[in-house]
Amino acid sequence: MSRPAITSPTSVFGLTWLGQLVSSLGTGLTSFAVMVHVYRSSESITQYSLASFFSFASIVLVTPIAGGLVDRWDRRRVMLLSDVGAGCAVFVMWLMVVADAAGHWKLQSWHFYLPLAVCSGFSTFRGLAYSAATTLMVPKQHLGRANGMIELALGIGHLIGPVAAGFLVLRVGIRGILLVDLVTYLCCMLVLWAVRFPQLPGSAAKGKPVGSLKENVALGWAFIRERPGLIGMLRCIFIANLFTVLVTVLITPMVLSFADAATLGGVVSFSGVGMLTGGVVMGIWGGPRRRILGVLGFQLLTGVALFAAALPANASTLACAAFVFMFASPAMVGNAHAIWQVKVPPEVQGRVFAVRRMVTLSAPPVAALLAGPLADGLFEPAMAPSGALADSVGRVLGTGPGRGIALLFVVLGALAILNVLLAWLSPRIRNVEEELPDALRPEPATAHRPPHTPGLLNPPPLQSAD
Repeated sequence: MSRPAITSPTSVFGLTWLGQLVSSLGTGLTSFAVMVHVYRSSESITQYSLASFFSFASIVLVTPIAGGLVDRWDRRRVMLLSDVGAGCAVFVMWLMVVADAAGHWKLQSWHFYLPLAVCSGFSTFRGLAYSAATTLMVPKQHLGRANGMIELALGIGHLIGPVAAGFLVLRVGIRGILLVDLVTYLCCMLVLWAVRFPQLPGSAAKGKPVGSLKENVALGWAFIRERPGLIGMLRCIFIANLFTVLVTVLITPMVLSFADAATLGGVVSFSGVGMLTGGVVMGIWGGPRRRILGVLGFQLLTGVALFAAALPANASTLACAAFVFMFASPAMVGNAHAIWQVKVPPEVQGRVFAVRRMVTLSAPPVAALLAGPLADGLFEPAMAPSGALADSVGRVLGTGPGRGIALLFVVLGALAILNVLLAWLSPRIRNVEEELPDALRPEPATAHRPPHTPGLLNPPPLQSAD
């Protein structure tokens, strides 16, 4: 029986986005449930941050290989296979939980490290393939909106995932949550099975770049290295990612220091509302004409939001700050990604985006490793009632559990603002859009041109994969 052929770029983008939305919901469920389980069972910030480290480290290790393969293979098939692999990793976690419940072995926190790493590794393939395919489905003037919609899907996962996980974990437990995640992967795979992605016409559409895999990876780095503006953006986003991961890792122990898991779920969900709102705004607005202003402006907003940690410990205050922090994320990421999509030729985006992703996502493993020692070994002891900073800073921030993390957030906010200032003072970064030419994009044949101006919901048709 032949496979249904959905080839319209509009339909393909919409259906693929819907599948990723469903998958994002499942990932949000599993991530919240597993990470809370790790923290509750170990009662250690270091153990908790190590789980994040292994997830991010696998992304850095897999990304260089994934970029070359994404440009070699059909991008729809790459996404399909990545969902199969990630689903298998979730299934392994489900088996471990079942075995523990049956008394066959004792489940430890570190048992989740490898499955989480495998799941993140396969998700890397999916993300790179999706990003490269989006450039072919959406005209460049609407890439900001398309990226906003993609970030919107992630925001919905951040919003509903923690709330649903907090509700479901009391009724079906972590075992049931993992099963729900498996169903979402299945739904995403069914969508990918039903569509065909646009391909580049001519020789590039064959998806077989000349040269070895090593040479293809080197090509991505060479492309970036020859463009100082892109190098500067990489450095700026690397630092922003470092701070963001420190915040997202440490917000859990900070809230749990004065509240319960239900309150934590509310704070995390409110941050998801912020990300959702930011994605909606970005999807409608598309970002400023000079997208670098969006990148730096919204990064500045994240730094300002972190100063809310200086206020007395309160779930409502942290929820509002988390809303602002995550509201800025889709706009910052969407604008930055649109710059890269416009400046990098589609036929090499897999390799170039892989290097970009490898560099920027090398920050999260570093942040995950630093989170535990900084919190457990430095800031928390310093802000204890008898700590080194308790007499001075403690009068402003207060003392006791969680106030050391609050001080760390304030420091990170100041450093984030400094990072934006230094980036703006660099003419290579500030003028990156004017100095670098736009990549040429293939034009559809005249006979296939739509009778009206193409937009996000009616992009020009491109050649479809077999």
